[in-house]
Amino acid sequence: MSGKVQRILVVEDDLSILTGLSINLRIEGYEVLQAQDGRVGLAKALDEAPDLIVLDIMLPELNGFDVLKELRQRGRDTAVVMLSAKGMETDKILGLNLGADDYVVKPFGLQELMARIKAVLRRRHPVSGAPPVTFGDVEVDMVGKTVARAGKAVELTAQEFKLLTHFLAHPGRTFSREELLSGAWGFDYEGSARTVDNFVRQLRLKFEPDPESPRHFLTIRGLGYRFDR
Repeated sequence: MSGKVQRILVVEDDLSILTGLSINLRIEGYEVLQAQDGRVGLAKALDEAPDLIVLDIMLPELNGFDVLKELRQRGRDTAVVMLSAKGMETDKILGLNLGADDYVVKPFGLQELMARIKAVLRRRHPVSGAPPVTFGDVEVDMVGKTVARAGKAVELTAQEFKLLTHFLAHPGRTFSREELLSGAWGFDYEGSARTVDNFVRQLRLKFEPDPESPRHFLTIRGLGYRFDR
């Protein structure tokens, strides 16, 4: 995305947060759009095509979950970082299931939020023209977000693709389940290990020659998982 000023929409009804975050984003070189309620935020998200939306949950007119749900139902895959004073696990799971890229609980450190925004933008907008990543008979187009095995397209859910690309970015590194949850999906999520186990199982079924004796998505007993090419 080099050469193009990235556009960020901040949807936040707290004027002090809206103003402070917008100032810092502009200092970092982003173009900033603003909205203080969900309906205006949704309209700007649809009309202005931002690269990323910072979306509060507790908004007047239309809450953040409903805004995100409407965007996804209309086929908009815009990157979204959700803000909330709520730290409940159910809220984080709902945001993840609706397609949010990250979830930050208030009160948050401004530098942490800025770092998360940059990380999401890097994941969502990799350098154009990057060659496909391969392992075994699998080829992953990071830009087009497509995967093929032995020349045949493989369908992945959004969450499966995020986990796959996280593994591909760190070959040979062992991750705990908690590290995979936060690294792949961007959530400070403290759910059960079963979530990661289920997703790794799906990747094995789709990409391993023998899912019961994996070559690429390895269980490291007592530690977590490792990806080997």
